[in-house]
Amino acid sequence: MPGGNSAAAGGKTGVRVVVVGDRGTGKSSLIAAAATESFPENVSPVLPPTRLPADFFPDRVPITIIDTSASLESRGKLNEELKRADVIILTYACDFPLTLTRLSSFWLEEFRRLEVKVPVIVVGCKVDLRDENQPISLEQVMGPIMQQHREIETCIECSAVPDVFYYAQKAVLHPTAPLFDQETQALQPRCIRALKRIFVICDRDMDGALNDAELNDFQVKCFDAPLQPAEIVGVRRVVQEKKKEGVNDLGLTLEGFLFLHTLFIDKGRLETTWAVLRKFGYGNDLKLRDDFLPAPLKHAPDQSIELTTEAVEFLRQMFRLFDTDNHGALRPTELDELFSTAPENFAPLHKGLLADCPISEGLVSHILRRYLLHKDVEKQAPWGEAPYKHAAERNTQGNLTLKGFLSEWALMTMLDPRGSLANLLYIGYGGNPASALRVTRRRSVDRKKQQTERNVFHCLVFGPKNAGKSALLNSFLGRPFSENHDLTAGELYAVNVVDQLGGNKKTLILQEIPEDGVKKFLSNKESLASVDVAVFVYDSSDEYSWKRSNELLLEVARHGEESGYGVPSLIIAAKDDLDPHPMSVQNSARVCQELGIGASVPISSKLGDVNNVFCKILSAAEHPHLNIPETVAGRKHKQFLRLVNHSLLFMSVGAAFAVVGMAAFRAYGARRNSSS
Repeated sequence: MPGGNSAAAGGKTGVRVVVVGDRGTGKSSLIAAAATESFPENVSPVLPPTRLPADFFPDRVPITIIDTSASLESRGKLNEELKRADVIILTYACDFPLTLTRLSSFWLEEFRRLEVKVPVIVVGCKVDLRDENQPISLEQVMGPIMQQHREIETCIECSAVPDVFYYAQKAVLHPTAPLFDQETQALQPRCIRALKRIFVICDRDMDGALNDAELNDFQVKCFDAPLQPAEIVGVRRVVQEKKKEGVNDLGLTLEGFLFLHTLFIDKGRLETTWAVLRKFGYGNDLKLRDDFLPAPLKHAPDQSIELTTEAVEFLRQMFRLFDTDNHGALRPTELDELFSTAPENFAPLHKGLLADCPISEGLVSHILRRYLLHKDVEKQAPWGEAPYKHAAERNTQGNLTLKGFLSEWALMTMLDPRGSLANLLYIGYGGNPASALRVTRRRSVDRKKQQTERNVFHCLVFGPKNAGKSALLNSFLGRPFSENHDLTAGELYAVNVVDQLGGNKKTLILQEIPEDGVKKFLSNKESLASVDVAVFVYDSSDEYSWKRSNELLLEVARHGEESGYGVPSLIIAAKDDLDPHPMSVQNSARVCQELGIGASVPISSKLGDVNNVFCKILSAAEHPHLNIPETVAGRKHKQFLRLVNHSLLFMSVGAAFAVVGMAAFRAYGARRNSSS
């Protein structure tokens, strides 16, 4: 595989190199030698900014070199330059050992104090002046310093000046730290995940190996040049000699693919691996770059974003592929494997884990990092935390069913469409990213057409405390009824696929709105714009519960009328297993009739008798012109608008008749004049 080219620079248009070090360590001479390609004898103490042209190095990215002074009076300017640096060259004098000691005792600590987080290239100048009677091993001296200061990219003693700035540029354009852990001498976990995703995308026949054609297509995509048959044979031979399991009868395995990149890095050819990563959309943090994802889909407040049929079919295939035991559900390990090509997302450690350890903050961070990388820490799919964690259907063993899997994706797409698309790409979606999501038709248009084309429907669940809202959500997910439950805090979702008559399947997302959160929710004028249906739950045995639910219904109905985003509504009489309160039953029927919505639906989550309520909710959402509550004030306002429209129509017709009459009179007058 050939090395990288200018494309590997990741879009960087320039590199700013700041040269620092003690006075007399040769900073200015180093810069002058690079700029003039000679070794001038007389050099100014501090040089003005020096620019090396784009064609100075193969990546064709220009370098600006900033010289600095170590004097106390120049400390403010020095600090400013350090904070603007892309990379730092830190010099010491080979003939003055104290300057070497000062690297760790002053300069590197100063960078940390200033929170300068860029690569550092340590350069030993004046090699020719070193005392030959005091030989020094660079590795022996710099090894401990580099162990303590991981920001040091490399350390060289200056024999060929251009090499110094080549390494500096390379440290910015092709950094080592994201790819390789110097301590363990292994690829970083996030790098492995990224390369694994690339391997999966290139393995089009999904047989676990890159055959000759797939390997060649990969080469053309990344480096614009095919591999010759002899080169393919050579790649296989190199891998097989060093890593037997890296090649099998089908081609280059994932182990072999990862080994090749480890080899490139070991040989100093980081630009090759970076060229591959950047071609597949990765930035320096080894996450997909923003410019690799399509721009956010523009949509009106009453439009929503869904996965396309193509994307849903891809997800079905992935579910079947990773359901290795064919039990119709994904175990946690299978789910982790599915998302093993996405950037890692570990469960947070307990806050007290290292609270009492008498060790430094840096060592704590180091231990945490090693713990996360190597211990059996619970990994998380994108749904490991609220609002996704308990939002979808699972089987009795707690494994995610196909319905639950597709439902999590539907919820993520509604709440975070860009994040959903990124995760699709991370797990290997190879289609055009723009073909994965679609914007639905406006709800106002759906209402006029009296039908909708949506596949995913958003339902708000209102009601007073202890009315049975959470029990309704649990019933939707097939969970057993529990007498004990905590009051809902924050957003709570339940999403599932609903089977309809005729075999149609639609996804319904229930979002519980806590009673004390209704006012805040409705404070946004467009809060109901994205909603397809609203349900109002009350405890049928409790008169107060009905009154409070009715108040919430009227409050939401008024908000819909004022904002123009009225939504179909349904009343649910929960706890039907208890003796109903007579007045609540009568008042419920009366209110439904007054508001022009369907009769309330009695259910009992405890008995498992939900009276087909989820199909009824879905039916209300699919008929957006029906069941929209109309208050007395709203009805009067509508009558007023109707009267105004009729008046305007009457005036328009009258004006039209007047215009026609005037035209006829003028025509009659013209004929009389012509005949006379």
